Amino acid sequence: MATLTDIGVAATINILTAFAFFIAFAILRLQPVNDRVYFPKWYLKGLRSSPIKTGGFASKFVNLDFRSYIRFLNWMPQALRMPEPELIDHAGLDSVVYLRIYLLGLKIFFPIACIAFTVMVPVNWTNSTLDQLKNLTFSDIDKLSISNIPTGSSRFWVHLCMAYVITFWTCFVLQREYKHIASMRLQFLASEHRRPDQFTVLVRNIPPDPDESVSELVEHFFKVNHPDYYLTYQAVYNANKLSELVQKRMKLQNWLDYYQNKHSRNPSKRPLIKIGFLGCWGEEVDAIDHYIEKIEGLTRKISEEKETVMSSTKSLVPAAFVSFKKRWGAVVCSQTQQSRNPTEWLTEWAPEPRDIHWDNLALPYVQLTIRRLVIAVAFFFLTFFFMIPIAFVQTLANIEGIEKAVPFLKPLIEVKTVKSFIQGFLPGIALKIFLIVLPSILMLMSKFEGFISKSSLERRCASRYYMFQFINVFLCSIIAGTALQQLDSFLNQSATEIPKTIGVSIPMKATFFITYIMVDGWAGVAGEILRLKPLIIYHLKNFFLVKTEKDREEAMDPGTIGFNTGEPQIQLYFILGLVYAAVSPILLPFILVFFALAYVVYRHQIINVYNQEYESAAAFWPDVHRRVVIALIVSQLLLMGLLSTKKAARSTPLLFILPVLTIGFHKFCQGRYQPIFVTYPLQDAMVKDTLERMREPNLNLKTFLQNAYAHPVFKAADNLANEMVVEEPQPDKTPDLVATKRGSRRFNSGSAETFT
Repeated sequence: MATLTDIGVAATINILTAFAFFIAFAILRLQPVNDRVYFPKWYLKGLRSSPIKTGGFASKFVNLDFRSYIRFLNWMPQALRMPEPELIDHAGLDSVVYLRIYLLGLKIFFPIACIAFTVMVPVNWTNSTLDQLKNLTFSDIDKLSISNIPTGSSRFWVHLCMAYVITFWTCFVLQREYKHIASMRLQFLASEHRRPDQFTVLVRNIPPDPDESVSELVEHFFKVNHPDYYLTYQAVYNANKLSELVQKRMKLQNWLDYYQNKHSRNPSKRPLIKIGFLGCWGEEVDAIDHYIEKIEGLTRKISEEKETVMSSTKSLVPAAFVSFKKRWGAVVCSQTQQSRNPTEWLTEWAPEPRDIHWDNLALPYVQLTIRRLVIAVAFFFLTFFFMIPIAFVQTLANIEGIEKAVPFLKPLIEVKTVKSFIQGFLPGIALKIFLIVLPSILMLMSKFEGFISKSSLERRCASRYYMFQFINVFLCSIIAGTALQQLDSFLNQSATEIPKTIGVSIPMKATFFITYIMVDGWAGVAGEILRLKPLIIYHLKNFFLVKTEKDREEAMDPGTIGFNTGEPQIQLYFILGLVYAAVSPILLPFILVFFALAYVVYRHQIINVYNQEYESAAAFWPDVHRRVVIALIVSQLLLMGLLSTKKAARSTPLLFILPVLTIGFHKFCQGRYQPIFVTYPLQDAMVKDTLERMREPNLNLKTFLQNAYAHPVFKAADNLANEMVVEEPQPDKTPDLVATKRGSRRFNSGSAETFT
């Protein structure tokens, strides 16, 4: 059981660690040699040039302007200076709305913390219940919790009123935020520049036809069923082998660039290489001629393989990207059933081209259901088996358990400083370490399930991660920790007293979560801005692998927000804050520090570092809203259970109303705002189409959409060999009669049929 001294030791360690990270970041970011590590977003936008190219030799690597070191914390006000509309233009709506999750936490918990410390803490502190209980392990911090209220006390009415205040305030803030972000999304979509996904739908599970290929079938189907708005299509190919050839050619091109640059610096000497194993022995040849010859041969192979892929029906997968002349036509197609068989010709809004996960497009519809069932079972066992390390972490928070397991360490453990370190810092860092590999496992599981966009993969992974955090980190930590800490009480009291002990003990786990918040939410967030791993990897690549300026650009790793891990982690803090606000308010200041610090840090990273891989226009917000509502309901149910063990019979029934009201509130928000994040209004599509026709009457939309959804490997091959064409151009005007190779099934005639 962590005492006030243990919490103080943990706070000191984490504050010093965070401060050390900030100091190191402030110094490292000023060095010219690290400029691409800490400002990659500006390089990718072409708005920043490398300072290494200018100045003297020393100034290329070390910042010699000592005045800049005095202002080492100026990055904080700079991160807050950019207004939100400008930030949306700079980083996208997804990034801005992600930041608003931190603001949402501040809006919810700051007023609650003020009320809790004004009302709840004095009510809890001015009792002596814990002192009167025998065989119960507690600390002075626990006297600030509901555990210190005597059984059957009338003071529980204060906690009941606090539960109502928390519920109504949280719902009020959630509703306003949902409304504001829905408005931001509509405004963003209305003002957004023309993009291919606005005119395109993804068609999946195209049924096989013995008379027509997938390409012919798609064109025929949409010319018949969408004759006024169909424009063109892009077939989806299995081009894995072609991708390997393109990657190999790009590596050879980098070597050629390297040796050509080397020769340009010393024209009198041609570079030579050995063509034996690893270039260590063998015949010595001219490096430039060698790589030119290999590239020419590989370019011919790429052209041949591309022709094979494009001409072979076996390379086609039962999916296609279908584009329309107007956004209105794409809206209608994406939101309607296309066939009598609801499992065929499945249509949905096409993700933007950079958001597509190409590997999953070829998966059959039936296989998706089986895959998701398999992953559901696998996730259950993963969650179950992870309870073992979580229980181990709880033993670290229990000194008595450690001493029983390793009695020879008892003299060392009993040292005051060591004991404070173990109980105040070690459990949090141990839990953090155990969770490091989890996101990668969950992302692999999400990919196996068959989602076809990176955004849907991240949202699915975030959903799994949230469930895991709730079950293992929150519930398992409480149950396992309570059982370990109060084991002596369970063994030496009657069965009727056990529920009472549990009711008293659950609030005491606040001390464990405080240590975890400081490790993950304070030091962890500060470590994010230091970017130690990308810094080391960049310099290793720059020293050993970088041969050209292009290689140096590829060595940059700007990273992304990481919605699949960041958002579930934030939701854990919402759960902890809402659950313990009326139970043990001492947790709230630590959570507020996390939200404030994380907002500043991630705002800086979004402005200067992260390069988001896609833009979903805040499509993830309904998930955020739903999880905060779940946290609110969980807090109400747990408080209900705690009060029932405290024999607060008169106040407990009034808590039953809160979950009902909260669910009703969620249903209202779901019906009022969620459709904005799922569908696109026909009215808005028509307005945008009309304005576009007025501004650009001669717009050639077909040219704009022609290759927008070509497989990336085709685009790469086009850049390497300019003779490649992705698809044949489609006629601009849809004919009244649509020819097809399909044999007539209505008549015995063997002639081809036409449809009007």
